[in-house]
Amino acid sequence: TDNKPTLPAAIQRFVLHWGEMGSVWGVNRSVGQIHALLYLSEKPLTAEDIADTLGLARSNVSTSLKELQGWSLIRRVHAMGDRRDFFEAETDLWEMVTRIADGRKSREIDPTMDVLKTCVSEANSDRFINATSRARIVAMLGFVEMLDTWSRDIRRVPRSKLAALMKLGGAIVRFLPRRAG
Repeated sequence: TDNKPTLPAAIQRFVLHWGEMGSVWGVNRSVGQIHALLYLSEKPLTAEDIADTLGLARSNVSTSLKELQGWSLIRRVHAMGDRRDFFEAETDLWEMVTRIADGRKSREIDPTMDVLKTCVSEANSDRFINATSRARIVAMLGFVEMLDTWSRDIRRVPRSKLAALMKLGGAIVRFLPRRAG
């Protein structure tokens, strides 16, 4: 007899797809599936609940839960009279996306900027590097720094205004000054 809880089709599809997307985004498929399950769950779940529902090894669930906690996408909660740990996901979409962006920035963008700064410094003091390579490294650093500044600026925009800006989409270009050429 299979005691694995069955998920409604829409939840199953969401969980499976979130796991696939996790692979694309550079996280383990199980991490994505567990995040999706907790995000859609109406109540906190134990690691055992998660393992049984998704058919995953308990050790895999434990490792995945630690990774999700490291991203601040889930939190450990307790139930009165129950010694087990329960887990629930951050369900505020803006907060979730902000935490993911912050994590990616600290893991990817910041180290890249540091390396590019070192490359620019080395390129500027190396008489054997050609001007084209030097200029392209400088341009790359400038672009990454501009993205970093833009993301910091965007973080200060209130959510309601940011949502309105996003709804404008490409129409926002109408409000920008026109340039010749």
